[in-house]
Amino acid sequence: MKLIVAIVQDKDSNRLSAGLVKANFRATKLASTGGFLRAGNTTFMIGVDDSQVEAVMNVIRSSCKVREQLVTPVTPMSGTTDSYLPLPVEVQVGGATVFVLPVDRFEHF
Repeated sequence: MKLIVAIVQDKDSNRLSAGLVKANFRATKLASTGGFLRAGNTTFMIGVDDSQVEAVMNVIRSSCKVREQLVTPVTPMSGTTDSYLPLPVEVQVGGATVFVLPVDRFEHF
């Protein structure tokens, strides 16, 4: 048995949730916050048999897409900020960060 932990951007959360339900997988959704952009994320915890891992990974791949987004960098902490004019920078966001962990024991009550 495996525990799949998938961290996805909030924009992909509903699509992934619907895809998992359609494929008949149960998942627990947790609200989380990302580090780099400090943006809202959703963390999915999905328990499956070893043979189902690739099927879940396919649902995640098809639901969570990478896209470009303009962000304005934060002001530097040191030095003068008189001449610092932050310009928006295009970065890639979205997709998913996925961890697959072994499960020694599972019980459902």
